[in-house]
Amino acid sequence: MNFWSDPLKVAADWLTGILVGWGMNAVVAHILLAFLGILMLASILMVLDIFLVWLERKVVARFQDRLGPNRVGPFGLIQPFADIIKLLIKEDTTPDGADRVVYNIAPLLSMMSVLILWAIVPLAPVLLGVDLNSGALFLIAAGAIGTLSIIMAGWASNNKFSVIGAFRQVAVMVSFEIPMLAVLLIPTIFAGSMGMNTIIQKQDIWYFLLSPLGALIFLIAAIAELGRAPFDLAEGESELVAGYNTEYSGMKFGMFYAGELLHAFTFGGFWAILFFGGYRFFGLEKVSPFLSIAIILFKALIGYWIIMWIKYTMMRIRIDQMLAFNWKFLTPIAFVLVMVTALMNALLRDASSWLYITGMILSNIILGWVSLEIARLVSKKERERVEGLKQPALSKAEGVVEAHH
Repeated sequence: MNFWSDPLKVAADWLTGILVGWGMNAVVAHILLAFLGILMLASILMVLDIFLVWLERKVVARFQDRLGPNRVGPFGLIQPFADIIKLLIKEDTTPDGADRVVYNIAPLLSMMSVLILWAIVPLAPVLLGVDLNSGALFLIAAGAIGTLSIIMAGWASNNKFSVIGAFRQVAVMVSFEIPMLAVLLIPTIFAGSMGMNTIIQKQDIWYFLLSPLGALIFLIAAIAELGRAPFDLAEGESELVAGYNTEYSGMKFGMFYAGELLHAFTFGGFWAILFFGGYRFFGLEKVSPFLSIAIILFKALIGYWIIMWIKYTMMRIRIDQMLAFNWKFLTPIAFVLVMVTALMNALLRDASSWLYITGMILSNIILGWVSLEIARLVSKKERERVEGLKQPALSKAEGVVEAHH
């Protein structure tokens, strides 16, 4: 077998032969190689995380008309390593009254919840960790570990501001998981499977073209799940100091920060997998697995750039507005969209490809237009109600002024 067509299998067979030749049991050799593979993937992801720190600071500098890191190394490339050294030598403090076990486990869970997601990411047709037939559900389940780490960090810190920040963020994460789970059913309907690799293989036409509204809802829910602006309620500096991670210092704080960056890139990757063909791009994925890796990482980087663009452009919104937006607008649209998609898929399954695509796009456009019209009418009635309440108060104030004169 050629190394360039299936590098992991060739390397694994070669190492297994060496270990078995040294007298190691074949089962033990396979377990050891699996552990080494996990360690290698985690190491690559951590190096990627360092690059993301530099990239985000440079992109933000462009957005905000600043220079960004440009002194430590060429183009400031060594600046993230200087930041890591600074975090490593910072004093590791633990607040009085904190639950030390829970307090110290929370940053580890935060990072782990991101790393385990890559177990189901197909980097190439022959390069994937686990080909789960329920990969979409695994995506939500692994995200729940991140939710748990946030509530653990806030509660164990023995700080009321941290608890408030954790409660606010968990409320957002749990709420926006509902529309995310709903729209995850849309690629499942198209592909007939929840497996990530199957969804990519069935994606002869990008699912974004069949369900642009579903892709948009997934992106919004993913940003809320990440806790990034405009959904960064856990880090409201003016009222919470720094949110659930207020009491963390050194590398414990660094793990929360690194986990957030890698999580954003990971969701960019899943957005590419579910709606933009994953590693597929005009047949180039058949040339080499390494080219497939480059394709999916580039698509993930585009998704990550869009998430950064939104974060550094929009302002934070209030929690009541955010939850109302989710439960009164986003979640109903997501459920209706799933039902419409399932109905259209059943009606047009045997139709020509052009009729199928046209029907799906039109159903998304009509549903989006109807939703915006309903939102506009509700907003108009609410505005009239508020203005009606203000009018008597203004009239009363004017009467008081006239009486005074």
